[in-house]
Amino acid sequence: VQLEESGGGLVQAGGSLRISCAASGRTLSSYVMAWFRQAPGKEREPVAAINWNGGKTYYTDSVEGRFTISRNHVENALYLQMNSLKPEDTAIYYCAAGPARDSSYYVEDDLYTYWGQGTQVTVSS
Repeated sequence: VQLEESGGGLVQAGGSLRISCAASGRTLSSYVMAWFRQAPGKEREPVAAINWNGGKTYYTDSVEGRFTISRNHVENALYLQMNSLKPEDTAIYYCAAGPARDSSYYVEDDLYTYWGQGTQVTVSS
């Protein structure tokens, strides 16, 4: 399985970006998927997660109300719509997929099996 992120870039504070993650090699419709990010000098953190059918989602407190995670089973893809971006959102954003354990999601990064290479998101002040 390969995960490939796209859509990152440079945006001014208050702006929006939509990043995508395309999966190939197998269908991920039964997988939990998530976005993690890592800023310079900081540990990787979970940003948002979504369960296998898209019915349950998680957001870290700092992005709640600004970011929206979604998935498309037909396209075998994951998305993150990011609005009202702040300089502190600057990071490399990684897509991850892991087998569903139940009807919910999880945010522990060691439970995720597949990872993308990341896409840089830079928010200027």
